[in-house]
Amino acid sequence: HRRRGAMLRGMKLPAFPEITRGELHTLQANLGYRCNQACSHCHVEAGPNRTEMMSDAVVDALMAAFATPGLTTVDLTGGAPELHPRFRELVLAARAAGLKVIDRCNLTILCEPEQTDLAAFLAANGVTVVASLPCYLDENVDRQRGQGVFARSLEGLKKLNACGYGVADTGLELSLVYNPQGPALPPPAEALEADYREHLKRAYGIVFTRLITITNMPIKRFAHALKRDGAYADYLALLAREHVPQNLEAVMCRGLVSVDWRGQLYDCDFNQMLGLPL
Repeated sequence: HRRRGAMLRGMKLPAFPEITRGELHTLQANLGYRCNQACSHCHVEAGPNRTEMMSDAVVDALMAAFATPGLTTVDLTGGAPELHPRFRELVLAARAAGLKVIDRCNLTILCEPEQTDLAAFLAANGVTVVASLPCYLDENVDRQRGQGVFARSLEGLKKLNACGYGVADTGLELSLVYNPQGPALPPPAEALEADYREHLKRAYGIVFTRLITITNMPIKRFAHALKRDGAYADYLALLAREHVPQNLEAVMCRGLVSVDWRGQLYDCDFNQMLGLPL
């Protein structure tokens, strides 16, 4: 820690800007760290062997919180949130409370034998799907997320499209999420979205609502890789140098509270992984 502190002081990083909370509108819940994938960039370090899972008592408390004044959105994440045995119950309860539901989906979960009806369930309940697809080329996706993941992701996307997701005038939103392969910033979103649309439509007949580009947080698995490659300090300097003040208006922690599988509260799921409480 002392060595890292000295290294960062030598970079002359700018002071972190002051930000304050606005009105709460989103309750994000991490239902557990179990996942059918183990991606190299995962800030949760999720995987098939993780056993952490939200208990029934915490699920019940979470559903009670759906009545929070001003709340508009429930954002379900993991791991693969769909692997929680009460995932569908949570979706139904949130929709019954008049809330928008977001499912942070890895796409391949839609192809698991016990989830063959998942796409239809999500569509029937108007769930917004936010799906990770870090590239539209198979070799890049498989390198980051595991062998064969790209092909299974395409299968999942086709299931969603067949249910109306990403199709005009259905109201079923399908957002794809891009993140860089290594210690770099994502390219401009508008041009990249155009490339995604053209390639996925031409090569596979796949459509989607929008593309979200995210910058990898230097924590957990990604941080381990950066330090292994001697790129950690340079990456932090890159993030500080390229900071855009206008982005502070949309920082998630200003209107969101993150709940972990134990029921503890955080400003966002990144702080959750760092153990920094609300």
